[in-house]
Amino acid sequence: MSDRRDDIRYELALASRMLANEGVLDAFGHVSLRHPGDPNRFLLCGRVRPNWSSPETFSSSRSMPSPCAHRPNGFFAERSSTAASIRRGLMSWRCAIIMRPRCYPFASPAFRSFPVFHLGAAGGASTPFWNQHDEFGDTNLLVAKPEEGRSLARALGPHVAVLMRHHGATVVGGDLRELVSRSTFMCQNAVYQLQAQLLGRVVPLTPGETKLAGSLNALPNVVGRTWEYWSHRLVEAGRMPPRSAVRKTKSPPRDASAAKGKATRRKRTRS
Repeated sequence: MSDRRDDIRYELALASRMLANEGVLDAFGHVSLRHPGDPNRFLLCGRVRPNWSSPETFSSSRSMPSPCAHRPNGFFAERSSTAASIRRGLMSWRCAIIMRPRCYPFASPAFRSFPVFHLGAAGGASTPFWNQHDEFGDTNLLVAKPEEGRSLARALGPHVAVLMRHHGATVVGGDLRELVSRSTFMCQNAVYQLQAQLLGRVVPLTPGETKLAGSLNALPNVVGRTWEYWSHRLVEAGRMPPRSAVRKTKSPPRDASAAKGKATRRKRTRS
């Protein structure tokens, strides 16, 4: 089981660096995953920038953890939003991401996000909008309190993403590969939509096109290919996360070692 946990933490670090390399995350933002052995716990990253994450920076925490005293960097302030987004009746969602840079233009109530190219359908036909100010008044715009996280999760509802006023977006996925693919294509869609609006009237995908293209984008061979592609780009950039230290192999039982030694000595005596 420990080998599996090490692999999961490595994939989390890989996903974080991959998203940073593709411009989905910058110095802020994070990827989190439901704990494989306990649905009430989550693997969360300490306060390190995404392109500097490693397997050791991810630790297990409950849905609404208190500050972690044994970790100098603690957890990020918005752990409540991640936990609530994955937990609130959305048991099929295993991972979540809070992203910022490229979706900023659509984090304003004046603009509406919709798919404008086939891969952009990964984000669904429409993205709900969460206005933190409506419920909580003036804040620092972080989603740091449990009640704020629950409010954000309600806005997310059955959707795969929710835009956050003057902040960014939260995206969920069934696994890390789906999440990375969806988040990256949603950011690309935001860029293309903005560029198209500068040229004139924008025609979104029809509801039928969005449904069919969205289903295609979620196929394992599609998300697998994108994962390989973005991993290769990370390799070319020399930014792959380090593997955890190789665990020491267990030494054989003392009695077994002694018996083996005696047998060897007897063999030498006979020869």
